[in-house]
Amino acid sequence: MTGAAFDDIAARLGPGFDCHAPDLPGHGANKTQPSLDACAALTRDWVNRLDRPILVGWSMGAATAWRYIAQQGTAAIRGLVTIDMSPRMLPDHTWDLGLIGQSAEAILATSEKIIPNWPQMAASISRNMYAKDSDPILSRDHVKQLLQGQDPAVLRRLWDDLAAMDARATIAQIDLPYLVCCGAQSRLYSRKVADWIAAQAQQVQVASFEHSGHSPHLEEPDAFCAAIKQFITDSHLATPDPQQAKT
Repeated sequence: MTGAAFDDIAARLGPGFDCHAPDLPGHGANKTQPSLDACAALTRDWVNRLDRPILVGWSMGAATAWRYIAQQGTAAIRGLVTIDMSPRMLPDHTWDLGLIGQSAEAILATSEKIIPNWPQMAASISRNMYAKDSDPILSRDHVKQLLQGQDPAVLRRLWDDLAAMDARATIAQIDLPYLVCCGAQSRLYSRKVADWIAAQAQQVQVASFEHSGHSPHLEEPDAFCAAIKQFITDSHLATPDPQQAKT
């Protein structure tokens, strides 16, 4: 996806929020060679331009946020929000909170299928990122077109990084207010992932969106914005001048 996927959320949050949603490396207009480290470096550059922003990451964006924190710590941000992501996608005999219904072998084998099967995969992603009966603000057809416009050779590199990722140790290091968002009807990750994160990190709230799948900000945008605002209020994260709140 591209940063524009958050345009509607920025508009709904209103003028009290200064929202920035850059394209990550390899996505949209950003032609930088992609990797999770490159995504974390872009995050670092944006964070350093702002006054301790609240960092929000959806799916791969959550993985980016965790990688940023692993490398940079939390001193430069005032809060964290992640949306429907597991710190480890691959299951093993000690971990069953990866991708739902996927073996480690199947996840790793996906890498070889991305380039030759990209049109079919794009169609599958556009279906599976939403709950079956949701009415998202970005239609499934629109998402499919966006995905099919991406370069699968570029996306494969990021998929391999995600498959190799294990951010579980990083979660316990998160020492600032943290809102973990999950879709109750997610086809990708169980609600138990959010509960596991809440048990590991130090200042966590969980927001479960009952009518959403993998993308509650696109499926229940008003409820998502309300959760962000409540999180900021409960955690006392607003800047003294509400016109200068940074996300």
